[in-house]
Amino acid sequence: MKTYRKELTFNIPTRIEFINITDEVQNVIDESGIQEGLVLVNPMHITASVFINDDERGLHNDFKKWTEKLAPHEPLSLYQHNLTGEDNADSHLKRQIMGREVVAAITKGKLDFGTWEQIFYGEFDG
Repeated sequence: MKTYRKELTFNIPTRIEFINITDEVQNVIDESGIQEGLVLVNPMHITASVFINDDERGLHNDFKKWTEKLAPHEPLSLYQHNLTGEDNADSHLKRQIMGREVVAAITKGKLDFGTWEQIFYGEFDG
């Protein structure tokens, strides 16, 4: 079994943001030379998410509103985690809602996706 690992770094200027990383993931697959198999994409960051969905701005705004409604940032006193001096309990919950990681098929050296599927990095704690 052939394996390949690479870390990518993203600088997110806002507290909550979704960025399309599909091309970066495909570049890593190209670099690896793997033609058939699976790719695991994991943010390696406890308040971030990786997910597959449509690259549509309205949908991403809906995700932001939906996750904020389910786990509002304020009041900070809403969460026991914030009693430790941190202010990011909502970010941990948002990550849980959006998912930790994705596994996608590689076929003939390419991500084996449906028409609108893209991979996104979701940041919830800037």
